Amino acid sequence: MNKDNLHNSSLVFALDIGTRSVVGLLGKLEGKKLVVHHSAMEFHQKRAMFDGQIHDIEGVVEIVSKVKAQLEEKSGQKLKDVAIAAAGRALKTCRVEVVKELDEAKAIDKHLLDSIEIEGLQMAQMKLEEEAVELTNYYCAGHTIVNYHLNDGLMTNPIGHRGKKLRVDLIATFLPYIVVESLYTVIEKSGLNVHYMTLEPIAAIEVAVPNNVRLLNIAMVDIGAGTSDIAITKDGAVIAYGMTSTAGDEITEAIAKEYLLDFDNAEKLKCNLLKEEYQHFNDILGIERRVSTDEILDRVEGAISAIAKDIASTIIKQNGKAPSVVFLIGGGSQIPRLPGILADMLDIPKERVAVRTTEIIQNLEGGQLPVSGPEGITPVGILTKAIDSKAADFIEITVNKQKVKLFQTKELKVSDALAIISFNPRDLMPKRGKSLKVTINGIEKNLYGEYGEVAKVFLNNDITSLDAKIKNEDYITIIPAKAGKDAKATLRDLINLEPKIKVNDSRFNKLYDLKVNRKGAEGWQPLRDGDIITYREINTVADLCRFLDIDSNSKEICIKDQLVDANEPIMADAEIIIKEKPQEKPVEEEQKTAASTSNKDVMVILYNGNPLVIDKPHKDLIFVDIFNYIDFNRNKVMGKLVLKHNGGPADYMAPLRDGDSVEVRWE
Repeated sequence: MNKDNLHNSSLVFALDIGTRSVVGLLGKLEGKKLVVHHSAMEFHQKRAMFDGQIHDIEGVVEIVSKVKAQLEEKSGQKLKDVAIAAAGRALKTCRVEVVKELDEAKAIDKHLLDSIEIEGLQMAQMKLEEEAVELTNYYCAGHTIVNYHLNDGLMTNPIGHRGKKLRVDLIATFLPYIVVESLYTVIEKSGLNVHYMTLEPIAAIEVAVPNNVRLLNIAMVDIGAGTSDIAITKDGAVIAYGMTSTAGDEITEAIAKEYLLDFDNAEKLKCNLLKEEYQHFNDILGIERRVSTDEILDRVEGAISAIAKDIASTIIKQNGKAPSVVFLIGGGSQIPRLPGILADMLDIPKERVAVRTTEIIQNLEGGQLPVSGPEGITPVGILTKAIDSKAADFIEITVNKQKVKLFQTKELKVSDALAIISFNPRDLMPKRGKSLKVTINGIEKNLYGEYGEVAKVFLNNDITSLDAKIKNEDYITIIPAKAGKDAKATLRDLINLEPKIKVNDSRFNKLYDLKVNRKGAEGWQPLRDGDIITYREINTVADLCRFLDIDSNSKEICIKDQLVDANEPIMADAEIIIKEKPQEKPVEEEQKTAASTSNKDVMVILYNGNPLVIDKPHKDLIFVDIFNYIDFNRNKVMGKLVLKHNGGPADYMAPLRDGDSVEVRWE
């Protein structure tokens, strides 16, 4: 039905398709009053429905068609569009726990929480599908966060905090596709079109719960014949649903056993308990009986308590505690003593458990209602929701070119759409590049990869966020997040290889014996995860003597023309002079050897990366002389002989000077 016609002269058609009967209402808003102009009610002739779910489609079509025909005759108009509701007992509630490992360097933000919620909803849906006997798909009817735990500690709001692990407890409620599709099939086969669809508990809350108390924690219990359906509200929204398999039929069966009645007569007696002080009936033996209502209630109080116990335990399970108020609707709610027993079991004041009838519905002119007690709440609620709603509770949108139906039990967001299409929530968060962990002289060092780009969300071609509100026929496009670059580093990036020192005429790096995984390495060498780096450093004169393999006691060591001892620190770019320490000799011997001692300074060669100290001879050295100072067997060939002088190919006759670099090895 066109929304523009909802507030004009056109009547709105609402159907409550129940387990035992079908109720149809035709009404409209007149000023501020909801006026029911026509109504019709038909009982199922056979068990076409069980616990609110259609089993015999043709059987239900027959009854719906009768109700439709009666209303068309009464109103004198052809009915095409109808508002309906899915039974709350068909809802499935699932509780899941999502654990997310966090990057401690990054604060938790709303984007991360949204992605965790989506992951939780998908986990809950998969859990239900795994537990289902048959392959079943679900609409998400709502969800709520129970608790956050950051590093195993309870956290009210984790946004802005940092930690290693975030755990989220989530309750989600789902409606099986089959329930919705079977309702649509019945409506289509009855020659009607579904204009509006909602859930029975939501419709009931619309008229049974005043606006000024909807922010309270309320339990709405619809007690039918075979089941009791429970909806929990908080902060104006339905946060959980539940169902018990004990309801009015339990009382009927107890009465039948106690007083030898068939089921139908026991049902009539049960419905009359609220009306008269004494009950008159004939048992199956034909004996006429007159029994007080209080006596009957005493006899069946065990069954009443069993119903109350199941309802109370389900409320506590779904809500975590007793609610502020409990509203009872449905035919089974009229059982005397039930509200008081339920209040005792929930440990709340008796006045906080109330039976709601159509009489409490404000601005209702319901003279044409077929039922006016608590069983009339749901059909009036469906009619009210259909008239007042500005948008249908089911909407259709497109996500990445895929059409999706969503059940609008609340104001829907982009994140709700992603949950229903099984979009991987991990694709929303930018993945950090792989980290690089190395060990430098026994100390671990972590290098973190770069952060990637977050997912891009477009709503009708405009950039938006996961919190953006969506409506019917919206078009959503998601571009998954991009991973960041992996951490990369060379030895030179982590270790400063530049500092040098000068010893006599030779220059050396302060750092030496540089190795990666016990093998010699160069500064340009790229590192891999798990590499073990070792090196030695010349920080004191003692370190220098170990490096040169000399005895500091036999040498004069000067820094800035000052004699220093072994503990003297050596800074970068230090210039150090090392000489032989003069020995005390007779005067004539000193004169005799003066010339020779003046030339006995040391000469340092860098041999295969390590220093080699040579006493300066009386003659100049050439490259081939190096073999006189090293232990190298040239007679036994062990591969290709490599000879290098100052990084280039060696010339046997080239002069060998202080500070030269020499390589001699087999390859």
